[in-house]
Amino acid sequence: MYRNSHGKPSPGPTPGLVLATAAIAQFVVALDMSVVNVALPAIRTSLGFAPLDLSWVVHAYALTFGGFLLLGGRACDLYGRGRMLALGLALFGLCSLAGGLAQAPWQLIAARAGQGMGAAAAAPAALAMLTTTFTEGPRRVRALGVWSAVNAAGGALGVLAGGLLTEYAGWRWVMLVNLPIVLTALALIPASAPAGPSSARRHKRPDHERPDRKPLDVPGAVLATGGSGLLILGVVRTDTLGWGSPATWATLTTAAALLGGFVLAESRTAAPLLRLGLLRSRWVAGANVLVFLAAAGQFAAFYFVSLSMQQVLGMSAAATGAAFLPFSLALIAGTVVATRVTSARTPRAALVPGALLAASGLAWFTRISPGGGFLGDVLGPCLVTGTGVGMVIAPIVAAATTGVAQHEAGMASGLMNSSRQLGGSLGLAALATLAADRTGTTPGPAALADGYALGLAVAAALFVLAAAVAFTVLPRSRTTPPGPRPAARARRRLEGTPS
Repeated sequence: MYRNSHGKPSPGPTPGLVLATAAIAQFVVALDMSVVNVALPAIRTSLGFAPLDLSWVVHAYALTFGGFLLLGGRACDLYGRGRMLALGLALFGLCSLAGGLAQAPWQLIAARAGQGMGAAAAAPAALAMLTTTFTEGPRRVRALGVWSAVNAAGGALGVLAGGLLTEYAGWRWVMLVNLPIVLTALALIPASAPAGPSSARRHKRPDHERPDRKPLDVPGAVLATGGSGLLILGVVRTDTLGWGSPATWATLTTAAALLGGFVLAESRTAAPLLRLGLLRSRWVAGANVLVFLAAAGQFAAFYFVSLSMQQVLGMSAAATGAAFLPFSLALIAGTVVATRVTSARTPRAALVPGALLAASGLAWFTRISPGGGFLGDVLGPCLVTGTGVGMVIAPIVAAATTGVAQHEAGMASGLMNSSRQLGGSLGLAALATLAADRTGTTPGPAALADGYALGLAVAAALFVLAAAVAFTVLPRSRTTPPGPRPAARARRRLEGTPS
């Protein structure tokens, strides 16, 4: 139960509505990470992008999304998850409209940067709403399973939607398609989340313990945002500057200095953006290493498989998008399996076999060659890889939020999303460089297949490493019981928070 402005009990948000709102919000964020990729050639022709500038349609989103995630996560703890979710989605929707109406390259790039900032507020707020509504145990695992399936399906279906929209409706619809999804989520927010921190917490706690009275860690926000943003910037520009460029090294060195300053600042402030003690938990620390490795492999796999189908097998953009549908279905099936295993045992029990299965599927993908076809080179690997990735995504989220206090749910969510975004950006840039070096200067279908095979093999190795981390780092049993202890339940009844 929540309490209204007069201190009287009032019904809390319906868990089903909370789950629906969080899932829809995460779906549109994930969709936009991949929906634009297939449309890039059409965007270049329509708006007159220079070849070296076109990549910024993708990089601008990744840069602001990854750079502002820690700030967005902490802000939703301080100012309210529902409020930050609404603010993030509104900004995301407005920038989607601006991008769909763009008439010049700079306008589209600015719109994509604005989308990333909106997503950085919405994504941790949506996940924090789930972890504070559903208590640890089977109910939370099932909710996170649905959220994870929708999240992963959004990324996979983005390729399908991008191909179909570009070919049959025009590239502008890869931006405008976000609007009805955003409006649906915004309509659900008033019924699914309180506007700010609960009044019970405001009235029952001393001022110095109240999340809504703790000031935002401005120095930490500046250092974290600047360091994360420069790290992503330095990495994504390696496609044009190279890893050995002085500009690349200067950017990465500055990023390392800022992130080092962030760690030092967080160890000395009373109200940190990221409480370093959170990383002492084997669940939280292990899960963030895992999500970093899995995202590095998954982002690179999407990239290489999409290019392989178009440039090695000769499939059209629409056919390439449609070919990802079996992957999406297998991913959902893998999430269902992982949810059942995690509910009965622990996240570790699903993570290890799931990561190994994903690695097997990616290794199978390396056999794509000129003259091959969908049935022999794509369908089987899609089913195996999708099932494995689905078995990995949901347990990682459950592990990353195990044992985390409610008033730090946004902090933990922002940290996990930051690890995922940094892992994906770093992995994709590094593996793309390896693939390009292997391909050489004569990129025919055979040479491209050889380069992509190397990138996919390294992505498979990353999932093997993730399995090893899950096996050695994550605890064999839960550190907390499935449900709240009696004392915790009694305290929640007094405070009016959901049990």
